[in-house]
Amino acid sequence: MTYAVRYYTKTGNTKRLAEAVAKELGVEALPISDPITEPVDLLFLGNSYYAFTIDPEVRTFVSSLDRSKVGKLVNFGSAAMLNSTYKKVKAVADKVGIPMDSREFHCRGEFKGIHKGRPNADDLKAAADFAKQFK
Repeated sequence: MTYAVRYYTKTGNTKRLAEAVAKELGVEALPISDPITEPVDLLFLGNSYYAFTIDPEVRTFVSSLDRSKVGKLVNFGSAAMLNSTYKKVKAVADKVGIPMDSREFHCRGEFKGIHKGRPNADDLKAAADFAKQFK
């Protein structure tokens, strides 16, 4: 099984989760500006809500994925107010024919003092445990 981890973050919260996931999988967490150039069975994609939707950069990244290089997307992320971005990411992935795993990881993230200190050590451990399911 081959893995890749990509993330998009404005606050650093999702990057921290991505690093925990990547460490568990034995790969490097990279920003979405780093394209997928080698085939991977599972692409873990970290993202969050910004203005009640996924960021346009995330939408562009998913739209640009090559179906012959990505077996399946696995969604994860954090947010201060809203929960899962799964449906938003899946809508874009469906358009390019990349399936999404039904499992995902989501936790609270700090934003402007809300959920101070999140993701915390427990959240990072939970993200790593989530990734362990795929090994």
